[in-house]
Amino acid sequence: MIFLFASLAVSIGLQMVLPFPYGLGAALAIFIAFPLLLRRRYMNRMRGYGDSESSGGGFFGMNSGGSSAVRYVCLVCNHKHKGGSCPRCGSKMQRADF
Repeated sequence: MIFLFASLAVSIGLQMVLPFPYGLGAALAIFIAFPLLLRRRYMNRMRGYGDSESSGGGFFGMNSGGSSAVRYVCLVCNHKHKGGSCPRCGSKMQRADF
């Protein structure tokens, strides 16, 4: 929040110093570019965490489970498999098992 209020103060100061179209353009550029730079900095900081083989964060990216492949569970016969249809009963009704 401190950074956002600081960018607000800087943009208001630029609008008072610069003439109308340039001050407005500079203020909009600060309001657009500053959150993008903050987000990039925080994402670069978070990149070092997790497994060495995972490609980054995310909702399922930080889990330390051994298998990275999605397995499915058949809703008819409760058989775990990897494909699109159950190899045991041939049903296509399934749920993902992480």
